Amino acid sequence: MSAGPRSQELYREACRLMPAGVNSPVRAFHSVGGEPIFHASAAGCRITDVDGRSYIDYVGSWGPLILGHAHPAVVEAVASAAARGLSFGAPCEAEIELARLLAETVDHLEMVRFVSSGTEAVMSAVRLARGVTGRDDVLKFSGCYHGHADHLLVSAGSGLATFGRPSSAGVPAAFAGHTLVLPLDDDTALERLFAERGDRLAAVLMEGIPANAGLLVQRQGYLRRLRELCTEHGVLLILDEVITGFRLGPGGAAGLYGITPDLATYGKIIGGGLPVGAYGGSRRLMEQLAPLGPVYQAGTLSGNPVAMAAGAATLHELLDDGGSAWERLERTAGRLQQGLGAAFHDAGLPFSIARAGSILWLSLQEGPPPRRFEDIDDDAAERYAALHSALLDEGVYLAPSAYEVMFVSTVHDEADIDETVAAFGRALARVGGEMRP
Repeated sequence: MSAGPRSQELYREACRLMPAGVNSPVRAFHSVGGEPIFHASAAGCRITDVDGRSYIDYVGSWGPLILGHAHPAVVEAVASAAARGLSFGAPCEAEIELARLLAETVDHLEMVRFVSSGTEAVMSAVRLARGVTGRDDVLKFSGCYHGHADHLLVSAGSGLATFGRPSSAGVPAAFAGHTLVLPLDDDTALERLFAERGDRLAAVLMEGIPANAGLLVQRQGYLRRLRELCTEHGVLLILDEVITGFRLGPGGAAGLYGITPDLATYGKIIGGGLPVGAYGGSRRLMEQLAPLGPVYQAGTLSGNPVAMAAGAATLHELLDDGGSAWERLERTAGRLQQGLGAAFHDAGLPFSIARAGSILWLSLQEGPPPRRFEDIDDDAAERYAALHSALLDEGVYLAPSAYEVMFVSTVHDEADIDETVAAFGRALARVGGEMRP
């Protein structure tokens, strides 16, 4: 499907003013072909582009919109907060409300600090870990994306996986020199690294469930052993819950796997669709931040009252019904997984579907869903590109990258799921021949 005439017109103008016409690389549609679609409005689980075409949305602004677009409670909270002032650059009551919700819901959060993005949250948590331990090295895992801070753009996923590049130009080697990288799901490599360098590690940085280079669901035993090794060697375990926080339930991936991180980072859902991030942990660790301690971090828009209001409204909607929201999400996502599985099976195409709660990923290759970035078949991206274009014709909007996931919201209902499955069936019937190995 080609973008409509108004989208094409806007894209020409955008390319004149912004690199590739976008403000985040994956939005440019380079990995799926064609040109980006410009959105005009959205409500519930549907978005409408500037040419008047409507789509069932499974991007959800890349994860924050667990309640769907323009949820009435969130819109009301934002409008009310904006009417009182867009930004203070000073303490406000809304910060306390959202911090209290986080601390009362997540067992390992005694204190939090708000920032303006997930990247900033992870960057700050790593600095805190280095300041507390007096060590320099950080361990991450290949394919995992933790934002675009220089020292973390090493074997990263997300847009970098799309481009097939392990790191970014413009990052001095010295900046990345203290970042160690291991493949996921490799017990031997993990044990060896801790034996050889555990006393030099400040932190291990782990996505709750890696979800920017496919959805790489990990074994519980692997993560629990990682937790044990960190404790044995005095290394802080930082769990990146920017995507999984409140997406998999009130406890996020930590609750799902039964592990307790030393620090955790959040974003997306806790901002209700507005820019926000947070990191937190024990009082002992968090009080090492300035002005109480020696680790400096600041932000002009940190704790922005409008973003705090959007986040608090979102969490209230999720928490105030006793957790039934996540039960509905589980049922809806399960129905989608089952329906898509049947559609691919009927089309006779290689596939598997990885799912964790309301996050799904289409693995368009033979065998079970991979657990490691290295096991993803590069040819699957070409198959996905053909499917992505056909689904746009059918009114289904997926992320313009084979490595990104699908997000189900609380407002996707059975009729939306059934419509989506039918659209997949028609799309696969049309482009299935292009997708065969």
